Amino acid sequence: MIALILAVFIAFLGLSGTDRILGQQRDDLISGVTLLVLGLLTAAILRDRWRQEPMEETIKENFRTTSGALADLPVRLGNLAHLEAVVESTRRALDDLRVVQALSGADEIARAHADARRSTDRWMFKGGTGTYVRAVTLPDLVAAARRERRALLVRLEIIDPTLPAVCEAYVRFRRSVSEGPDGTGEFWTVDRTRKESYATILVACWQRERFSLLDIDLGLSATMTTFRWDLSADQVIITVEDPNRALMSRRGSFYYDHCATELRSSLDQARRVPIEAAKDAPLSDEPTTDEVRALFRTLGLGLPESYGDKDVDEIIRRAFHAKNPYST
Repeated sequence: MIALILAVFIAFLGLSGTDRILGQQRDDLISGVTLLVLGLLTAAILRDRWRQEPMEETIKENFRTTSGALADLPVRLGNLAHLEAVVESTRRALDDLRVVQALSGADEIARAHADARRSTDRWMFKGGTGTYVRAVTLPDLVAAARRERRALLVRLEIIDPTLPAVCEAYVRFRRSVSEGPDGTGEFWTVDRTRKESYATILVACWQRERFSLLDIDLGLSATMTTFRWDLSADQVIITVEDPNRALMSRRGSFYYDHCATELRSSLDQARRVPIEAAKDAPLSDEPTTDEVRALFRTLGLGLPESYGDKDVDEIIRRAFHAKNPYST
C-alpha cells in the first residue's frame, strides 16, 4: 500500500510541467522516492518468498502423511470388512431372535396351530402319545389335502406303547407337573398312556387307507420328551405341559431349520412302524375289535395278552372319538 501511494505521488510529480511547487529539488525527490518504492517492492517479494517456504514444508509433510495413510489403506479396508462381517452376523442373530415368538394363552396357541395347518403340505410331530395330533391335527390336515386334491406328507414320533418303562416315565412326568386330570378330565396312568399311543397308530393307519395321497411315517421312541414339536412348511410350534405357554418360529430362521433337523434325526433313530403293511389288515369305517387286533399283529405290535375286547374297544374310542385336550 505504501509503495502504491508513493508511485502515485511520483507519477503526479512527473506529469507536472511547472517548477513552482518544489523548484529544482523535484528531480532529486523523484529519484529518491523511486529508490524507496523499489526497496519496498524488494522487501515485499522477499517476505512473500519467506511465507512460501513454510507452505512448501507443510505441503511436503501433508504429502508424506497422505502417503502413509494410503499405505495403511489395505489394512484399514480389511478392518472395515471385518467390522461389516460382525455387523451382518449380529443382524442375523437379532433377526433370529425376533422370529422366535412367545405365545401365551390357549386361544393364541390354538390360532397358531390353525394357521400352521391351513395351507401346509407337510407336518412333523414329536411328543408324547400324540393325543392332539390324533384329535385335531391329522383330521384337519387330511381334510384340507382332500379338499385341495394335493399330497400330504406326515411324520410322527410318539412313545413306544410296548415299552412299559417309557410309559411309566411319561406318567411320572405328567403327574409331577399336574396333580389333577388333564383337559380331557382323565388322570394319567400307564394303561391310559399305552392305549393313547395305540390309538394314534390306529388312526394313522385308518387315515392312510382312506386317503391315498397321504404319505405317513410313524416312529416309536424309547425315551420321552417334555416338549411337543409341531412343524409345518412355514412354522414350528413348541408346546409344553402348560397349555398357556408355547414358542413359535417361522421358516427361514436358524431356529426353524435346526428344529427340522432335530426332528428328522430323532425319527431316524426311533423304532419304525411298518405302516405300509397295514394294507394286509384292512379297516372298516367303524373298525371292529378283531380288525384292530389283526392290524397290530400285522404291524408287529401285538396287543398285550391281558387286553380283552373291552380294552380294544377303549382304544377304538380314543382313536375315533378323541377329545381335544386343549379345548375349554
